[in-house]
Amino acid sequence: MQTLCSGLLFVTIIFVVLQKKDNPFEVPIRLVQKIVAFHMKHNAEHEAVDLLMEVDDLEELHVQVVSTNYKRACLYITSCSKYLLTPDDLSALCLVHNMYMKFGELESALRIGLLLDDSKCVKKVFAATGDFPLKQQFAYIIARYGLSMEIHAEMAADENEKDALQEIVYNRKLSEGYLALARDICVMEPKSPEDIYKEHLIHRRGGIISSLVSAKQNLAATFVNAFVNAGFGQDELMTVPSASSGDGCSGIWLFMNEGHMRSSAAASLGMILLWDPDSGLTKFEKYLHSNNTDIIAGALLGIGIVSCGVRNNSDPALVRISEHMKTDNSFQRLGGILGLGIAYAGSQNNKVRACLSFILSDHRTPFELLVFCAISLGLVFVGSCNEEIAESIIFVLMDRTKAQLANPIIRLLPVALGLLYLGKQEAVDATVEVSKTFDGKIKKYCVVTLMSLAYAGTGNVDKVQKLLRICSKRHKKGGTRQGPAVIGIALVTMAEELGVEMAVRLFERLLQYGDHNIRRAVPLALGMLCISNPKANVIDTLSRLSNDENSEVSMASIISLGLIGAGTNNARIAKLLRGLSSHCKSDNSLFCVRIAQGFVHLGKGLLTLDPYHSNRQLLSPVALAGLVTVLHACLNMNSTILGEYHCLLYILVLAMQPRMLLTVNEDLKPLSVPVRAGQAVDVVGQAGRPRTVTGFQTHLTPVLLGAGERAELATEKYLPLTPVLEGFVILRKNPECHED
Repeated sequence: MQTLCSGLLFVTIIFVVLQKKDNPFEVPIRLVQKIVAFHMKHNAEHEAVDLLMEVDDLEELHVQVVSTNYKRACLYITSCSKYLLTPDDLSALCLVHNMYMKFGELESALRIGLLLDDSKCVKKVFAATGDFPLKQQFAYIIARYGLSMEIHAEMAADENEKDALQEIVYNRKLSEGYLALARDICVMEPKSPEDIYKEHLIHRRGGIISSLVSAKQNLAATFVNAFVNAGFGQDELMTVPSASSGDGCSGIWLFMNEGHMRSSAAASLGMILLWDPDSGLTKFEKYLHSNNTDIIAGALLGIGIVSCGVRNNSDPALVRISEHMKTDNSFQRLGGILGLGIAYAGSQNNKVRACLSFILSDHRTPFELLVFCAISLGLVFVGSCNEEIAESIIFVLMDRTKAQLANPIIRLLPVALGLLYLGKQEAVDATVEVSKTFDGKIKKYCVVTLMSLAYAGTGNVDKVQKLLRICSKRHKKGGTRQGPAVIGIALVTMAEELGVEMAVRLFERLLQYGDHNIRRAVPLALGMLCISNPKANVIDTLSRLSNDENSEVSMASIISLGLIGAGTNNARIAKLLRGLSSHCKSDNSLFCVRIAQGFVHLGKGLLTLDPYHSNRQLLSPVALAGLVTVLHACLNMNSTILGEYHCLLYILVLAMQPRMLLTVNEDLKPLSVPVRAGQAVDVVGQAGRPRTVTGFQTHLTPVLLGAGERAELATEKYLPLTPVLEGFVILRKNPECHED
């Protein structure tokens, strides 16, 4: 009956429009309003929204919504905004924000404000309530997103509230919650690399494994140990107490590595002490006073890693690192530069900018330091569109010799430039025009990289088609822009599931008809699309490519197997990697297998690399920046992570986050309650109050949430202060619930 009425009303409006001979395209607004009112009263909000979009009068919805239907309308508009062009998508999200504010659903309004990247909306949400626990929940949401913001006086009632909120926003509670989760599920005991390799399960072929014991495999063990024990504060290599050491750290493993590999070994301590700078920074003091510059470089990088995502007004990381960068040793300065980039990623800290800009503008600075300095500035000012930093990086790109332009590490400079415009779409146009004046191959690489990063997560079909045209053209041997074009397709289409499925199909065709540059990049793009989400069809594809006759394609596929299984402990991927380790014929291949094994068991299964959170509604720019940098480095693996710059792997720490649901009371004390965790159900456009999870199991918090999973409370005794149950969730007693 409702469908019949809707059809009759639609026919009526068409008839009225055709009757207007003076202006047949003039829409009878009053009739539209009646139709919209009818739809809103009969649980057809999606039809009302579609009609208002067609007549370009979506603002009318703000008048029509009531408390019983605004949630469904807002959910539908938010989903539709992914398919709208700029500025229509921003207008739609602004309307959603206003409707949430109108009906007092402030936590959802905050998420839309973050989606809009509008600090004014965020401050408006804080100012709209005096409920302190609710403000604390806002602070947890902001901390998870990675926004480094200051709590101003108008956002808090007094100084005590301001300090408490700032502590949460600065992520100082993250380590405590993460360790509480680990203790609850009994995974605090350290794991060694041998526990991950499980070589006793491998059928050895002619002693290949034993013949490949080398310095590089010690380096691989360092990374595996760091990734597996990340954030736990203890391991079996770096924190084992010795008789001569009173600080709980042994240097035995450090000196089992050679040369520059010791820097990564020293930096691994920062990964083990992740998110705990209060106690972690003191552990590096003895390394900073070492006579070995490689160890000092690693200690400076480790200080940056341990401070990643955790802010402090006194900037202890900046003070320690800058103090040891006043040296002529390039490698020591490199460790400090990268450490600053990781420690202050997304913070837009002007002190860090002044320190790094001085190095970038100094004509005496070695070439490799210029590249890492640009990368660090890109990470610190990600998505800021900072023109001064962009000009500095452009000048560095233009003032290069032919020998430097031929060095593969220079391709990280366009990545650094693109990070400044990450997700900013048209704001990059002027910089793209300037980049067309660059020399030779770097010009093409830069244009493609800038476009792919500026439109990352937008789902822009036009940009996908342009990138596909680049892939379809046959380039001369040594062409470089096809690789970033393939990764760009993954970045643009990763916004929603339909785009991901279409991109996976496209990559199958590119594997069939593409040349070497494309085949080398496709596994990395698949790893980006399905990161920490091991889909069966993607595992099959990467498993096939891991045995490719081309070593670069094979190694890229192995790394991507680790990326899609990152933090999942996926048994199938773990078995595939064990099998690959048994017939590796080179150090480099076995190194990639070990790194992938470390990824799969990341944080003993408690961490994820997925940059999306809040039911895939929000994309963390800092996390995406870290992933993009490592993927572009892997396009030239032999010159980067398999060469002297293996420390680039530590940039992945920017994307590491616990995949947990931890419930706390209004005093922020852990509170264990039953929740239903299961596969998320898309309820967009459905009437009533449908179930949001299916195939669920009931657990007591804290619980782990996998890719595509969602949780909901299984008790009426408490009310969550946010509708999205992820990360830290504050619960309040339900005043309407009375125990028998």
